[in-house]
Amino acid sequence: MDLRESLVLLLVGSFVVQFCCNANANLVFPVERKFKGPVENLAAIKAHDAGRRGRFLSVVDVALGGNGRPTSNGLYYTKIGLGPKDYYVQVDTGSDTLWVNCVGCTACPKKSGLGMDLTLYDPNLSKTSKAVPCDDEFCTSTYDGQISGCTKGMSCPYSITYGDGSTTSGSYIKDDLTFDRVVGDLRTVPDNTSVIFGCGSKQSGTLSSTTDTSLDGIIGFGQANSSVLSQLAAAGKVKRIFSHCLDSISGGGIFAIGEVVQPKVKTTPLLQGMAHYNVVLKDIEVAGDPIQLPSDILDSSSGRGTIIDSGTTLAYLPVSIYDQLLEKILAQRSGMKLYLVEDQFTCFHYSDEESVDDLFPTVKFTFEEGLTLTTYPRDYLFLFKKDMWCVGWQKSMAQTKDGKELILLGDLVLANKLVVYDLDNMAIGWADYNCSSSIKVKDDKTGSVYTMGAHDLSSASTVLIGKILTFFVLLITMLST
Repeated sequence: MDLRESLVLLLVGSFVVQFCCNANANLVFPVERKFKGPVENLAAIKAHDAGRRGRFLSVVDVALGGNGRPTSNGLYYTKIGLGPKDYYVQVDTGSDTLWVNCVGCTACPKKSGLGMDLTLYDPNLSKTSKAVPCDDEFCTSTYDGQISGCTKGMSCPYSITYGDGSTTSGSYIKDDLTFDRVVGDLRTVPDNTSVIFGCGSKQSGTLSSTTDTSLDGIIGFGQANSSVLSQLAAAGKVKRIFSHCLDSISGGGIFAIGEVVQPKVKTTPLLQGMAHYNVVLKDIEVAGDPIQLPSDILDSSSGRGTIIDSGTTLAYLPVSIYDQLLEKILAQRSGMKLYLVEDQFTCFHYSDEESVDDLFPTVKFTFEEGLTLTTYPRDYLFLFKKDMWCVGWQKSMAQTKDGKELILLGDLVLANKLVVYDLDNMAIGWADYNCSSSIKVKDDKTGSVYTMGAHDLSSASTVLIGKILTFFVLLITMLST
C-alpha cells in the first residue's frame, strides 16, 4: 500500500514530530505540517493523494498488509530515538510497521530536502539491539505461522511490495525506543522501552531515490500486531486507543494514546476485517438538503463503505455524489465566475476571507449509530493564491479491487476536530474542538487525569517549515525495559 502524505491528518499536510512518552503518563510528539498557508502547488497535493491510491489497492492484495509507503509528499514525520541515535520517520495512522533504513543499504536515500540529515540504523552500534529470530512469537504472529525455511539463528524477515511496484525488505530488530515521559501537566523526563521494528536493507522504486521529502522510515499507528501501538498494548503498557486534534487555522494540535475524558466524543463502529478505518455512511446533506446516495456506496461489504484517512489531504467522492454536492454548494453563488485550475480544481476569486462561512453552506455526513461530521466552508475551501479560493472536494480516485468506487475522507473534513480511534472497541468518533487548547486524558491504573495541550517545538524551527503539533501519549501501566 502506498503511504499518505499531505496536509495534516486533517488537511493532510506534513507535520514534524518529536517522539516522546512513558508509563502512567503521556508521550509527547511535536509535529510539523509540511503544507501550510496558501497552497502554491495544487498538483503536489493531488500527486500525494494519487500516490495513496496505490496503497489502498495494494493493501487488499498484499498478504503482509498494513504498511504504508511515503510518496512524493510526506504527511507527518517525527524524530524518534532508536538505540543511541535519532531518526526522522513519517507518521501514519493507516500503516502499521515501524521501519528505518539500515546500514549496508546501498539504495537508501542519504539526504532530504526537508532540512535534516538522514541516518542509517546500525545494530552493531547499539548495546540494546537484538535480532528477532524467525521462530519468535512476533514473527510467527506476523506471518500467521512459522515462515518456510526457518532455521536456528535465522532472523525474521520483512518484505513489502507497494502498489507502484516499489519494495522495502530487511529483517526485524528489537531495540529501545526513546521518548519523553510525562510526569505532570506538560512536564516530561526521558525514558525508553523496547520495540520491534523493520531494519531495511534493500529498497527499490521510489523508496530508493532521494527526493525533497525523503526520510529515514515510517512509524505506523495501524491495527496490525506489528505496529508500535499494538506491541505496547500486547505488553499491557497501553490501551489501543489514540486521538489526534489538528488545527488548520493557527497550526499545532495534539496526539494522544490513552482514554480521553474531556472532551466527550460520540462514536460509530469501525468495520471489522478492514486494513483501513472504514465506517458505514448513511446520509450526506448540504445545508439540510439531502444528496441521493448510490446503493452500492451504502454497501459496506467487500471492502466498500467510507474510509476515514488522515493521510489523505482532500476528500474524494464518487462522480454521482460529487456532482450533486458541488451543484448544491455553488447554488447560492450562481453569478460567481468559476475557474478550472490545473484541469482539476474548481476555483473562484474572493477577497474577504472572514466571511467565507457566511457565503457557502455546511456539509454534514451522518454515519451508523447517528454520528455526524459537519464540514464548514473554511474547511472544504482553501486559499490557492492571494484572492483565489478552491474547492477541496474531488472526484473519487479510490476503488475496491472489484472496481467499486469509495468515499475517501481526508484531512479536509477532519481538521479542527478531536478524532478518537478506539481499537479496543473497534469504534471511531470525533467532536468539533479547538485544537490549540487542551484535552484531559485518564491513566486507568492510577485514576490520574492529565491535561495535555498543543506546544511548539522550537528546536524544529531551524530545519522545518510549517506549524508544529505536539503528540501526547498516555501509558496505562509502568513501562519497564
